[in-house]
Amino acid sequence: MLKVLFAGTPEVAVPSLRVLAADQEHFEVVAVLTRPDAPQGRGRKLTPSPVKQAAQELGLPVLECNPNEPAFVDELVVTGAEAAAVVAYGRILKEDVLETLPMGWYNLHFSLLPQWRGAAPVQRAVWAGDKITGATVFRIDAGMDDGPILAQSTTEIGPHENAGQLLGRLAQDGAYLLSAALQGMADDQIQLTDQPDGSYEQAEKITADDAHIRFDVPCFAVDRQIRACTPNPGAWCLLHPKGTAQPSLAGSPDVPQVLHVLEARPSEADSEQTPKGLEPGKLLVTKKRIWVGTATEPLELLQVKAQGKKAMAAADWARGAHMSEDAFCE
Repeated sequence: MLKVLFAGTPEVAVPSLRVLAADQEHFEVVAVLTRPDAPQGRGRKLTPSPVKQAAQELGLPVLECNPNEPAFVDELVVTGAEAAAVVAYGRILKEDVLETLPMGWYNLHFSLLPQWRGAAPVQRAVWAGDKITGATVFRIDAGMDDGPILAQSTTEIGPHENAGQLLGRLAQDGAYLLSAALQGMADDQIQLTDQPDGSYEQAEKITADDAHIRFDVPCFAVDRQIRACTPNPGAWCLLHPKGTAQPSLAGSPDVPQVLHVLEARPSEADSEQTPKGLEPGKLLVTKKRIWVGTATEPLELLQVKAQGKKAMAAADWARGAHMSEDAFCE
């Protein structure tokens, strides 16, 4: 039985923790390393990470210390862990920490390494229009996601799948890949394979500014951006409900509003129902549908969240938004 330290923080790491903890024939999860409680919500109340909550539910001891502190190595030795399983932990581990466990540290990464090393591999794969992605289990070394590989699995990216949906699938499938890879490693049935040399796309973190939707590009590119930024950080644009800075009926200027686009769908260019000649950012509203123009065919908005409002069907939102025929997004 392999004694495992599990390190992770967000919800995406929970499936792996549960799978390892449930397989008591092959693994003993001796401790769970996670980030300290963090303030959340409007009240900024200190809240445990999803991994900590799951660990407490499973009755597992939790470590919240900083692995870069000198005392951490001693705490790690006390756990009796032989190897560590890491899923979205969120901290860089120093070399002395990596060398403490006799069988090493192993990370579940949500891409087909060496492609998309970095913080946002799923989002970047969706934004790039990749058709195939997957998960990789590799041994952590001093570099950035470049250690030798134990195992990989592949999956297709759905044509309308957003980053959150894809990450959820990969988290579930990857949990079993991680379990099988660690078991094979412990039984000496898997040989580590070095990652090939070469230049590969880096998965840099996506910021709120990156999520500001551009409509002056082809429709497929707008669709990819929205899906890549959903649910986090959330694709958004500025809505001009009156179309210009002209005065409203009350005499006030048109004030742009933040509009989050939660779901959209590219229009079929050859469909009779698809509007023609809609300029980038220009809105067209009918009784049941709403489109926004791009550099090519329009994009149909399906679900949105207006500033200060709840998420709702785009057509329902549009009926109550009191927009002029000149309304546009930028």
